[in-house]
Amino acid sequence: MVEHGDIRVVHRGGSKINFREPVITSDSRFLLCASGECVKVFSTSTEECIHDLRGHTDLVTGVLLKPSNHLQVYSCSADGTVRLWDFTDGILIKTYVIGYPIYSIYASAKHEGVIFVVTATISDKRTESFQLVAVHLPQSGDQLVEARELSAVLSDVSSNPAAIDFGRGGEYIASATGLLLEVFFFKKQKAYRFALKEDNKKGGKNTFMCISCHPKDDCIATGHEDGKIRLWRNFNHKKEYTYTTLHWHHNAVSSLCFTPEGTNLLSGGIESVLVQWRYNQESQKDFLPRLGAAITHISVSPDGALFCTSHSDNKITIIQSCVKVSAVIQGLVKGESVRTDLMVDPRSKSLVLNGKPGHLQFYSLQRDKLLYNLDIVQQEFIHESGLQQFEVVNAAFDASGSWLATVEERKQKDAELELNLKLWAFDEQTQSFVLNTTISAPHEDRITAMCLCHAAESQTTMLVSTSKDGHFKAWQFAAAAHTEADEGPSWLCDFVGAYHSMVPQCCCFSADGSLLAVSFQEVVTVWSPSSWELLTTLSQPPGAIRNLCFGRLSCSKYLLGTTANNLLCCWNLLTCSLEWSTSMDVSLLLADPMSENMAAFCCQAGATDLFLFKPSEPRPLFSQKAVCSGKVTRAVFAPREEMLESCEESSQWLNRSQLYFLTQYMDLMTFTTKAEEDRLMAASKQLVIDDTVAMTPFYLLLGKHRQHENQDTPSGPSAEREPLPQGSVAIKELLQTPAHVLPSTSFLCSMFVRSLLISVTDTSEESKRAEEEMESEKEEEDSEGEMETSSSRPMQQTSVGVGAAESADSPALTKAQVRELRRVRKLDHSWITGLLDP
Repeated sequence: MVEHGDIRVVHRGGSKINFREPVITSDSRFLLCASGECVKVFSTSTEECIHDLRGHTDLVTGVLLKPSNHLQVYSCSADGTVRLWDFTDGILIKTYVIGYPIYSIYASAKHEGVIFVVTATISDKRTESFQLVAVHLPQSGDQLVEARELSAVLSDVSSNPAAIDFGRGGEYIASATGLLLEVFFFKKQKAYRFALKEDNKKGGKNTFMCISCHPKDDCIATGHEDGKIRLWRNFNHKKEYTYTTLHWHHNAVSSLCFTPEGTNLLSGGIESVLVQWRYNQESQKDFLPRLGAAITHISVSPDGALFCTSHSDNKITIIQSCVKVSAVIQGLVKGESVRTDLMVDPRSKSLVLNGKPGHLQFYSLQRDKLLYNLDIVQQEFIHESGLQQFEVVNAAFDASGSWLATVEERKQKDAELELNLKLWAFDEQTQSFVLNTTISAPHEDRITAMCLCHAAESQTTMLVSTSKDGHFKAWQFAAAAHTEADEGPSWLCDFVGAYHSMVPQCCCFSADGSLLAVSFQEVVTVWSPSSWELLTTLSQPPGAIRNLCFGRLSCSKYLLGTTANNLLCCWNLLTCSLEWSTSMDVSLLLADPMSENMAAFCCQAGATDLFLFKPSEPRPLFSQKAVCSGKVTRAVFAPREEMLESCEESSQWLNRSQLYFLTQYMDLMTFTTKAEEDRLMAASKQLVIDDTVAMTPFYLLLGKHRQHENQDTPSGPSAEREPLPQGSVAIKELLQTPAHVLPSTSFLCSMFVRSLLISVTDTSEESKRAEEEMESEKEEEDSEGEMETSSSRPMQQTSVGVGAAESADSPALTKAQVRELRRVRKLDHSWITGLLDP
C-alpha cells in the first residue's frame, strides 16, 4: 500500500459563511464574510461570489474594513496573522505576524495605525481566559511584517466578537462578559465596571449575550439571555448610571446593531425576526418576520443603505433600509447531522442532502452555491425546542434523475411512529421535482435502506425499501386498475419479501438492474427482480452486514460487503463463493459509477483512512492515512463535466470522478492534485474584472464577446468610422413633448416612419449632386486635354506612366481628396514662370 503525496485533501465549498459577522463595503456594492480559511467577497446585487481572498492557513475569525481606506479590509485568523487586502482586485497587500491565535478584531478611526485583537491569556489556570490587546502596526514597505508592539487594554473579556464594541467614534470601548459590563475610556485611561444579579425578580436570566454602542450619544445597548435589551446611560460615573429595559424577544438576544446615524437599533434572535427599534422612541418598532432561521449576526453598511443578517442555516440575508429583503446568499445548510446519504443529482450534477428542516438542498459543487431547496415535508416548521416534527431521513435518485424517492418520519413520546414514503417525478416545464405518489405507513417500522433502479429491458422503474419490521418491499410505477380515469399512473407495491424472520439492513441493485442483493443480518440474499425468485444466499463469518455494493463495468460479477466484525468481503457471483476478505473497520463503502474503482473509509485511532481499490486486484490503487479526524459516514463520487488528462497512475482514479466526503464537523472535503489546483489558479488569474461590474456568468460571456469584437474591428487612423445618424426634428419633438398633449399613436407612427424616409431621400439627393459634379469635372478635363500641343504628349504619357506606377503602390484616395486634387490642377501657375525668368 503506497501513499501518494501529489494528491491532497482540500476544502471544496460548503464552508460556514455565518461563523462571523459579515461586512458591507462603504458603497454597499460588496459583502465580505469569513468562510473557513478564506474571505469571500459577494456582490450585494447579483449574490455571486466575486473573489476568494486566500492566504490564511487556519480558520478566519474576523473581517474588518480599514477605517482610513474604504477599499481595503483586515482579516484575522487563528494562524496568528492579520492580513490587509484590496478586496476589489483580490490582492494581498500586507501580512502582520502577531504570533498568537486571534479570535476577533476591532479598529477605530480615532486610533490610526492601531488595531485591537482578542487573544488568549497565557496562564496556568485550566479555564481559558481572553484579553483585548492593542497592536501598533509598523510602517514598513515589506509585505511580511512582524508586529512586536503589543499592549493589553482589557483582561477577562469574551471571545465572542459581539460582546465588544467601540463607542462614540472610539472615545471608549465596552466589553460584556457573563454578568459584568466594563467600559474603558481611552482619554482617562480608566475603566468602570457594572454588575447585574444572576436572576431578576421575575426569574429572567441577566447574562450578557451581545453589545452595541451608539455612534454619537453616550448610550450602550446590551442584549441578555432572557430576551431583554438594556440601554445604559450616564456610565461615565460609577454610581450615577441608569438603564432602561426593552422587551420583545422571548429568548436570548443574539445580536444588536445601531445604524450609522444612531436613529435605529436592530435586534435579532431565535425567532427569525429582525426588530427595528426607534432610538428615544422605543415604543415604535418595525418587524421583518419569517427570515427562515435564527439570526446570529446583524451588521449595517457604513452609508446605512443596507442591513445584513446571518442565520443559523448558513445563510446571509441582505435587507434594504426600508426593511425589505433584497438578496439572499445561501451556503451549504449544515444541521446537527445529515440523515440522508450524500447524493448527486444526475441532471444538474449538484450535491443533494438534508437542508433546512423538512427540505432537501441541491448544492452546486462547481459554483459553491445553493441552487434551490425542495420542500419534502410541506409543513411549516415551528422553532421550539423539544417539539418533535417530521424529518427527512432517507432519499434516493434513479440513474436518469427522472425519479426521486424520499422517506420522512416523526416519533413522538407517547405516539406511534409516523412514516411517509413519497415519490417525486421530474417536471421538464418547471425544471423541478413534483410530487407524484404519497404512501402513508409503507412499513410497520423504520425504513433502514432504499434504492431505485431503471431496468432497460422492461422500461419500468422499481423502488425497493427495507425495514426493521423484517420485510423488504418492491414498488413499481404503473397505472392502477381501480383508480379513476383522470388520475395518472402512480406507484404500487409489487412484491413483499422476507427471509427467516430476520431484519434486513441494506439493499443494492446491480448496474444493469438484473439482480437485487438484500442483507438479512449475517446472510446476503440475491433476488431476480423480474420473477422475484431467490437465486442464492451468501454467508460469511458471523457479523451483521453493514454495507452492500455491486461492482461496476468489468468488475460487475463481484459483490462487496462490510460486516460489524471489521471485515471487508468480496463474493464472486459466478461461482457464488467468497473471493477474498480482509480485516479492516470500514465505516463507509461506495462505488464509482464511472469506473471499476471502489472507495473504503476506515476508522482507526480516532482518524479516518482512505483505501481506493478494484475488486479484481489485490493491491489498492491509492491509500491515504488520516484524511480527517473522526469518522466519515457520508461520501459520494461526483462525475466530472470534463475528463482530466492525468498521466500519473496514482491519480488516474480522479480523471472521471471526484470524491467528496463530509467530516464529523460538517466540512465538505475532496481530493485534488497539485496540477489541478495550479490549473484552477491560473484560470482565475486570467479573469479581468471591471471595477464597475460584478463578475457574473452573463458578464463573463458578454466580456468575451466584447473582446472578440475588439479583435475583429480594425483600429488606427486608417480605419474609417461610419458617421453617427443625425436625429430628425420629428423625433426630437416627439421625445420633448409632454405625453398628455401628444396626438394619437397611429399619427405618431406614420410621422416617425416619414421621418426615416426623409433621411434616406436626403442622402440620395446628396449622392446625385456629387455625381453631377464629377461628370462636369470630367468634361472640363477632356476639353483641357484637347487644347494641349502634340509635343507635350510624350511627356504626358511618361508622366502618366509614372503616376500610374505610383498610384499602384499608394493607397486609394477618398472622393474628397480627389476633388481637392482636381481643383489644384485647374489653378493657373503661369505667374511662377515670370518670377523665374532673369
